[in-house]
Formats: sequence, C-alpha cells, structure tokens
Amino acid sequence: MESINEMAEQLKLLGDRTRLTMLALLQQREWCVCEFVEIFAISQPGISQHIRKMRARGLVREERRGQWVYYSLNIVDKPHIQALLQALPEPAELLREMGKTQLQAICAPNTGGCCS
Repeated sequence: MESINEMAEQLKLLGDRTRLTMLALLQQREWCVCEFVEIFAISQPGISQHIRKMRARGLVREERRGQWVYYSLNIVDKPHIQALLQALPEPAELLREMGKTQLQAICAPNTGGCCS
C-alpha cells in the first residue's frame, strides 16, 4: 500500500486539467504522444513533460514498438486513482467536448509515423 505522502503527490499531479484528461483517456486505450499533441494542441515536448511527470509517480507506463512509444494506465495498485477516474466523464464524451471526434495523427506502421 502506498503512503499517504505518495497518494497526496499523485493527486496533486492530477490537479492539472491536461494530465487528468490524459489519464481519463487512457482508460479507453493506449495512446501515443502524437495523438495527445493533436487532442490537446500542445507541443510534443509539452505533452512529453506531462507524461514524464505521470510516469515518475507510477501512474502511466510506456511500451516502445519500433519507433513509436505507447502509453497506458498503471493504476491496478492505486484504488484512490481508480475511484477518481470512475467519477470522470467517459473518454468518448471528453473527446466530444474537446471537438475531437476524429483524430488525424494516428501512430501506426504505414502512416509515416509521427513519434519517436
């Protein structure tokens, strides 16, 4: 079980709207940095900084596949984060609210790639 200090740091990290939304979206599936760049209209270094902070607190994990890096939730042992995410709107609803129903930048082989 995590200490109350670690829980507090994780929750403080999620006080940022972008990071909280990223975690909410990660409930749906894994995402690549380039997709988050498209969704949030933030530079790739800015998105990477958000992800780095969440990885440092153990909320997100990464998996490299070729030149692409995909991120997914890492909250199996974090019931406090699970409870928080259950209270948020569904990922599809969040995307609709952001006007992002169809993403253009999808990282996949044969698309020319957008991340490294």
